[in-house]
Amino acid sequence: MKSRNEALDLNTPVSLVPAPASDESRGHPVPALSEVGPAAWREANRRLLAKALGEWCFEEMLKPVTESEGRYRVDLGSGTSYRFAARPGAFGWMKVDPNSITRSATSMLGNSIAEPAWDALQFLTDAVSTLGTDPSTLATYFNELSSTLAVDAARITHGGSTVSELRALGHTELECHMTGHNWLVANKGRVNFSASDVRRYAPEARQPVRLLWVAVHRGLAEFRGTSELSEREILARELDEATRTRFTRVLTTAGLQPDAFVWMPVHPWQWEHAVQVLHAADVAQRRIVPLGESPDLYLPGQSIRTMANVTTPGRWDVKLPLKILNTLVWRGIPPHCTLGAPVVTQWLKCLLDSDPFLTEECRTVFLGEVASVTVRHPYLSKVADVPYQHLETLGCIWREPVAARQDSHERVRTFASLLHVDAKGDAFVAELVRASGLSVEAWLQQLFDTLLIPIMHVLYRYGITFNPHGQNTLLGFDEKDVPRRLYLKDFVDDVCVSFTDVPERGPEPDGHDHVLPRKHPSVIRQHVVDQVFVGHFRYLAPLCAEQLGMPEKAFWKQVRRTILAFHQRFPELRERFAEYDLLVPEIPRYALNRDRIVVTRYTDRALRHALYPNGTLPNPLAHD
Repeated sequence: MKSRNEALDLNTPVSLVPAPASDESRGHPVPALSEVGPAAWREANRRLLAKALGEWCFEEMLKPVTESEGRYRVDLGSGTSYRFAARPGAFGWMKVDPNSITRSATSMLGNSIAEPAWDALQFLTDAVSTLGTDPSTLATYFNELSSTLAVDAARITHGGSTVSELRALGHTELECHMTGHNWLVANKGRVNFSASDVRRYAPEARQPVRLLWVAVHRGLAEFRGTSELSEREILARELDEATRTRFTRVLTTAGLQPDAFVWMPVHPWQWEHAVQVLHAADVAQRRIVPLGESPDLYLPGQSIRTMANVTTPGRWDVKLPLKILNTLVWRGIPPHCTLGAPVVTQWLKCLLDSDPFLTEECRTVFLGEVASVTVRHPYLSKVADVPYQHLETLGCIWREPVAARQDSHERVRTFASLLHVDAKGDAFVAELVRASGLSVEAWLQQLFDTLLIPIMHVLYRYGITFNPHGQNTLLGFDEKDVPRRLYLKDFVDDVCVSFTDVPERGPEPDGHDHVLPRKHPSVIRQHVVDQVFVGHFRYLAPLCAEQLGMPEKAFWKQVRRTILAFHQRFPELRERFAEYDLLVPEIPRYALNRDRIVVTRYTDRALRHALYPNGTLPNPLAHD
């Protein structure tokens, strides 16, 4: 267990803008110059421009023209053209060389001259008519892109840790060094956060945060927990006796009965910017009472709203709503998720923990969402079609932490961390392979077995998927940095079941509330295809080719062999192999960037929207 001083001993926080200096001659504060200089800004832009070209062409928002082998051109409706070198990869994606990009535009004299291109914001405005979006969407997306660039430029300025240094970090600290969603271009948009909010609350700032605890009257709040957890046990575990006594005194001094309230943590930003505004009536009438700060310190993960305790790591992670828009959706927590979290966790753990293949051979860890508090808005929740961002402002979910389940010698890292590249251009996956002493083929086989076998087992045998994207999927490594077992989390709203009859699932927890999304088997399969293969292996394969000498075709052949070996081991599931076929020649394309810029835009919706396919992609797993 870490002491509080050790928890504070993190790496130097990233600051986008230093604190204001004073001008004594005038007596007024003078904003200091940003530490981010022109060179870092240009480099951040150059990298993001390359990413935008690659992803927007991949999603067919732009149409690349082949000029020669490895050389391409994109012509835009604005009259500009961008030329670049790129390496074709799986699923029709191209990895663009940032240093190869040029921009040509017709000048006043009528001639067109190619110049080195680095400005991602210029590229966005050049491309607006070709992308097919509207000026309002463009302006808001411009802010998301600019916010992303500001963080990326600050990271370049400060240099960051090498992959060798990152290898020594624990799960929580490593999360703070990651660079955001690898597929989405504007992956750190964080609409509603100010620049100072980013410096205080974003994961890359590495600033420990104390959560605010509030008491919410039982007329507004509902606690739920798994069968072994009562409300009092949650409080006894999360707060020491002195803190519980202090919080109780706040209520009794105000003439309130402590047992009439549910206690819960709130993110300090949310309290300031959302709760005291949307719930001002409840705060004024003592239905919501601030109790004080948590004694423990927390760090945010890449999702920003999930906080890990760094003072007492064995205490639960807590997922808290934030009224910010980031990576496609507003980051609140829907009431159906808080209500359903312990129910779904109880069902899944009873089901999967009784499966000896998962528990004994794979040793898979399911980090359950063990308790929650639901708070519905007393007015807006009664009005039809109110945008969801206003209805998900208060609530919490407690989740089992990694620290409580990992072995003493084990390091746990997110699947997404394998894609991290440091300032020197070294990939984290290459560092881990070299440290292991194994050949790249042997190490990758351990990765594929560790990752894919439990996911396939749950998919085929139970018709269940966990939407295993890079943050929900964690890998446990041994002392030699070899992947050995899988951790899965984020059950509610990310767990889906097939609508087909699957006897192995037994009775399902849908008695009164609909807590399990039911989908066609092809959609269930798509969660695995999109999140594992398109969302991560699409980037991992070229990294292994460039830095480990593993040809991309060999990478995909090895993945395919892993899937076929599982099929051979469990022939009794052959009908389901066809039902959830991972080896089909074509798969639907779900275009994440296109959804924001062209389809959904920034319309204020009553519900989180569903993504719809846009064409198909060739599956590299279809053929040996």
